[in-house]
Amino acid sequence: MQPARGSSQRCRSSVGAFPPKCLGRLLHSVRGRTRSDDFNKFKDADGQFRSSLGSNVKGLLSLYDAAYVGTHADAVLEEAITFCKHQLQHKMDHLESHLAVEVARALETPLIRRMRRLEASKFITFYEALNEAQNDLILELAKLDFSVLQSLHQDEIRNLSVWWKELGLIQSLNFARDRMVECYFWILGVYYEPCFSHARRMMTKVIALLSVLDDIYDSYGTLEELELLTNAIQRWDINSVGNLPQYIKVYLVALMDTYKEFEDELVGEGRSYHVHYLKEELKMVSLAYFEEAKWRNEGYIPTLEEHLRVSLISCGYNILTCASFLGMGHLATKETFDWLKHFPKIVKASTIICRLMSDIVAYEFEEKRHHIASTVQSYVKEYGVSNEKACQRLKDMINDAWKVMNEECLRPTIIPLQLLMSSFNLSRVMETYYKYSDGYTESSSATKDLISLLLMECI
Repeated sequence: MQPARGSSQRCRSSVGAFPPKCLGRLLHSVRGRTRSDDFNKFKDADGQFRSSLGSNVKGLLSLYDAAYVGTHADAVLEEAITFCKHQLQHKMDHLESHLAVEVARALETPLIRRMRRLEASKFITFYEALNEAQNDLILELAKLDFSVLQSLHQDEIRNLSVWWKELGLIQSLNFARDRMVECYFWILGVYYEPCFSHARRMMTKVIALLSVLDDIYDSYGTLEELELLTNAIQRWDINSVGNLPQYIKVYLVALMDTYKEFEDELVGEGRSYHVHYLKEELKMVSLAYFEEAKWRNEGYIPTLEEHLRVSLISCGYNILTCASFLGMGHLATKETFDWLKHFPKIVKASTIICRLMSDIVAYEFEEKRHHIASTVQSYVKEYGVSNEKACQRLKDMINDAWKVMNEECLRPTIIPLQLLMSSFNLSRVMETYYKYSDGYTESSSATKDLISLLLMECI
């Protein structure tokens, strides 16, 4: 499911029965937005949600998921979420097992915030367990579609793994995280469709190289070496890397060669200029990384505002949004890249979700080593509150950011919805990777299972 744009038709059915057409229009419409008035139809004369709604668990679950499509203007949707959550939690122990699993998943992460490809896999399993209203032909078609696409994804990750091994970065920079499969899984969360195979390959290379760069700044390079690296990236001249430390030289050659390959691949389409924008984004990221390295070296804890001014760039979601456009053909025009340069609201909201979710799960570990202060520490110092209260406030900011993204997907714009959804889907990946821990760095348990589900297991 994705947020929709435009105007919606009113729901006109009776509220007591949870009419499927009404909820379907709320939850699954592609061009209509969810209106607060639609939810007021589920209230009684006293302005409270009808207690009778709790008798229909499937309808209640649909209402709960639909409420998360709200914006800051939709106060009634917050009421709907609170009501539905209480009702669903109360009924959990009395549900059939397959429905209980669906309710538990919704309470953990609402539908609109889940990775689409993972959701497809899990919904097929859920649908197969239904005792009624099951269409065997639809089920067979869904399984076939999933398997065919899985085969394509397997070919892609095999080819990328060969490229990564031949690049030789991890062998030379053995302090860096070796996470090619995890990077590809990340990009599958952005787009999984066959038509974006080329885009996936390019974006996976970008994130893999960015991960190594993050490790150089975060855990290996001295401040003097990092200054040399930052200056070299700003110059972007492969002929000037000769006098740099060997590990930096190895990295820069791999980076610049890969970006040159991107230009060569896109020149035939007349779109090699896309890579210029990618380089400019990387230059901004390297400056942000270096600023954070200086904070770490000085033991400096910035204010939250100062922290976010830098760390919303260093989180990498600006450059990854740019990278997601590289191979998207005619959808990504010069005007699109110029729009991205100005840090539009939907991209900023996505970076807020990325930065804050990452910091919330990592701050306890990073406090134990010499590391840049997290946004949690900045909030604690600035407002004099406990870590727990700071984390709760940051979670509130994350929920606000989701509403902003809903608003931006609903707002009329010349930017194609598919491009807006890159930012939206990147945020969905954060809900998968960083819900409870750093699932990218520590990928040997839950993340490994999810990767296996999409890339290895037959459905």
